[in-house]
Amino acid sequence: MRSILFVPSTVQRFIERAPDAGADVVCLDLEDSIPPAEKANARAAAAQAIGNMPQTGYQTYVRVNALQTGLLEDDLTALVKPGLDGIILSKSDSRATVERADSYLGLLERQRQMAPGTVSIIALVETASGIMNCREISEASARLTGIAFGAEDLATDMHIQRTREGDEIRWPRAQLAIAAHAAGLVAIDTPEPDYTDLEYLESEASYARSLGYRGKLCIHPSQVPVLNRVFSPTEDEVAEARATVELFEREGIARGRAAIPANGRMIDTPIYWRAKRLIEWAESAGAGAEK
Repeated sequence: MRSILFVPSTVQRFIERAPDAGADVVCLDLEDSIPPAEKANARAAAAQAIGNMPQTGYQTYVRVNALQTGLLEDDLTALVKPGLDGIILSKSDSRATVERADSYLGLLERQRQMAPGTVSIIALVETASGIMNCREISEASARLTGIAFGAEDLATDMHIQRTREGDEIRWPRAQLAIAAHAAGLVAIDTPEPDYTDLEYLESEASYARSLGYRGKLCIHPSQVPVLNRVFSPTEDEVAEARATVELFEREGIARGRAAIPANGRMIDTPIYWRAKRLIEWAESAGAGAEK
């Protein structure tokens, strides 16, 4: 889930082009990009697209409307079918919200003879209450594969201005990443609205990666290659990790030692496990890159 590309479901040409963008997830949007009068049309278009989009290695998600809008039930009724890999649940502000969506999905899967748990959930946390509840949200359902951070809606909810520096979101951004990792989920960063400045996007994505994020929402196909690159370990990182693992296993574990010197620094057990996990991450990202 290095890159999750939002696509307005009412724009057919965008839907047709989306599979070629190279995103790990193509997410048909029923929420912020759709005006109220077009919600029903967007829902129908997304339902049709799920069955018609070519399956070329990406996952197909839909960002559904929030439970609080009264539209979620109709969204899920129209969309739950073979070909739908998951939903992004807008305004996930509590454990109860995620549990309600989970129960709806379970009922629809049974009615449509789909295997239980077929449709995954990414909880989009974008309110002050959601940030304060993000730990319990992350534990609300076995369907959860990730938690995503929504900075723009959070700023609106808190009546604050977004800045390019992002000081106003540093704490909630870190809080969500920690909650995701504690629950064994993928942390997915907020989208960058300026799709023309790819250098800034790379900087923002790199900072998010340093916090523990492993992917980012995006709004334009031009952003996808940048995110796929940033959220994949580099060849140098992988080479260093493999050398660390090999050395520690040979000179440390095999000799009953928990810390060994290497190039003027100590390698101990946490560094060893961090290297092993980077290798696992690289293998996962590599599989995505081959799509």
